[in-house]
Amino acid sequence: MHPWNLTPKEAIQLQKQLKDQVRTDLKLNSPKSVAGVDVAYIRERKESVASVVVLSYPDLQTTESAVAKMKTPFPYVPGLLSFREIPAILKAIDKLSTLPDLIFVDGHGRAHPRRLGIAAHLGLWLTHPTVGIGKSRLCGEYRQPSNRRGSCTNLVHQGEVIGRVLRTRTGVKPVFVSVGYGLPLEECLRWTLAVTRRFRLPEPIRRADQLCEQSKSN
Repeated sequence: MHPWNLTPKEAIQLQKQLKDQVRTDLKLNSPKSVAGVDVAYIRERKESVASVVVLSYPDLQTTESAVAKMKTPFPYVPGLLSFREIPAILKAIDKLSTLPDLIFVDGHGRAHPRRLGIAAHLGLWLTHPTVGIGKSRLCGEYRQPSNRRGSCTNLVHQGEVIGRVLRTRTGVKPVFVSVGYGLPLEECLRWTLAVTRRFRLPEPIRRADQLCEQSKSN
């Protein structure tokens, strides 16, 4: 779709060009598999470690996983995470036997200053449903949701609702859910809660994070 070896200025311009290509009209009635992707860094070697973990749905048993390592291809620039992480994520996904029905991404989707965070960019590249799960806010304003599981409030940036601030566990810090690619925001919320059982993070992302950390030392 485009090269990854861009300057930060070129990357910002590309995000502005691509954001309107993000779809939200795909149907996902009963997924058989969900996945989480995450990236960690080995700083002393300037390497990225990407992991993808596939789980069966609804029982959330791990069925497949893959790891890919490569030299980190892009500097750390706020708002340009996709150019730093997606090349390694794609290498990991290429190792899977089949593409899972829905991919949860450790990072924002539309909840991004230019509406094309890593979850949206990855979904657009794959033309496949993705959901963005941010651990912290990148942009926008919001009210804290109530303390009970499932409560949420709007994340608003420049007058536009760009995501939801969702309490996935009672009394635990919320996460920031946004459209990645394919599904409308309400469906992103629905499936996030469906795959978040005992912990704050959705189970696919939690397991991908664990695999990343384990793989850094291998």
